[in-house]
Amino acid sequence: MTELVSLDDVRAARELLADVTRTTPLEPSRPLSAALGGPVWLKCENFQRAGSYKVRGAYVRISRLSAAERQRGVVAASAGNHAQGVALAAGLVGAHATVFMPANAPLPKVVATKGYGAQVELVGATVDESLVAAQTFAERTGAVLIHPFDHRDVIAGQGTVALEILEQCPEVRTIVTGVGGGGLVSGMAVAAKALRPDVRVIGVQATGAAAFPPSLVAGEPVRLPAFSTIADGIAVGRPGDVTFTHVRKLVDEIVTVTEEDISRALLMLLERGKQVVEPAGAVGVAALLAGAVEVEPPVVAVLSGGNIDPLLMMRVIEHGLAAAGRYLRVTVRCSDRPGQLASLLGQIAEHRANVVDVEHQRANPHLRLGEVEVALSVETRGVEHSDTLISALRASGYQVSIAPEA
Repeated sequence: MTELVSLDDVRAARELLADVTRTTPLEPSRPLSAALGGPVWLKCENFQRAGSYKVRGAYVRISRLSAAERQRGVVAASAGNHAQGVALAAGLVGAHATVFMPANAPLPKVVATKGYGAQVELVGATVDESLVAAQTFAERTGAVLIHPFDHRDVIAGQGTVALEILEQCPEVRTIVTGVGGGGLVSGMAVAAKALRPDVRVIGVQATGAAAFPPSLVAGEPVRLPAFSTIADGIAVGRPGDVTFTHVRKLVDEIVTVTEEDISRALLMLLERGKQVVEPAGAVGVAALLAGAVEVEPPVVAVLSGGNIDPLLMMRVIEHGLAAAGRYLRVTVRCSDRPGQLASLLGQIAEHRANVVDVEHQRANPHLRLGEVEVALSVETRGVEHSDTLISALRASGYQVSIAPEA
């Protein structure tokens, strides 16, 4: 049986991190507080050094290596946040770091990892495949593998987030955080349950990469046959052996959220909270917004990272607007006569909707003679406004179809 990390382990990790990491702020969220009927706070680990909580566990693990181990260097596998945490921590203790990242890892995370001094190797399509390459590298070179989540030192380091939360919000009743391999939620549960057994600790996974629910049912870590999500930071196909034991014994509940839920959360955090957060960092907020879990306020949701690719941010914002009913894609069939397009656009303007782009097609073989199809992307004020606009266009004789999400 795996021995659980203790509160003393977490406290010792905090001492190691005293001059390394920041005590990140706890910010109130008015939209979430209003929605849940009680105080909701955001633990802003997106403001942490290297942009996420990962540096906490990475530094604790690497700082405890012997001089001989540091001399051999360290190796890690990551989609980006653990990579940056390891690169930063290794630099602080004077060890060379090699990091294996998926071939499709976000460019800003790759550049940042290199900027902290690590050698980056792009291997595989997933973190799991990169981890295999990192393990092979460790066996061949003697470099010490710094696992992204499945190590006691890493878990203890991540648990320091909960120590800060309990000091910043001593009245907290529920803590919600994202879950990939389980290092963060395991460490936080260790600290929270030791100091405040009444506090509920809830983990959130993306539906497309939710390895913990079937593993908990099976009673052992289960590998997903395939997984995919925009939340690359928690796209892990199998729980760790060590983290699984902690989650099964200490975490109250694991829930899942959809890509649409995550997109809405990112949009809300950007618009209302002025927070730049990556998809994996927003899944806790997504669960609260979607009502995926019953919680007792005061609630603290952890924003675990802010390292988002600007190109992904653009796509996520558009997707979030669509999911919130504020970005409408429609095709409209109408007669092919002069002034018809101007009339259509004028009617949309009368309803105070904003046309983002328009495509006028005559060559579609499905169109009747004398008929054209107009594809429109329109900004609206929400679902009700979108419904009103569509109803008005149909009442005017237009054939309107809502385009499926790309």
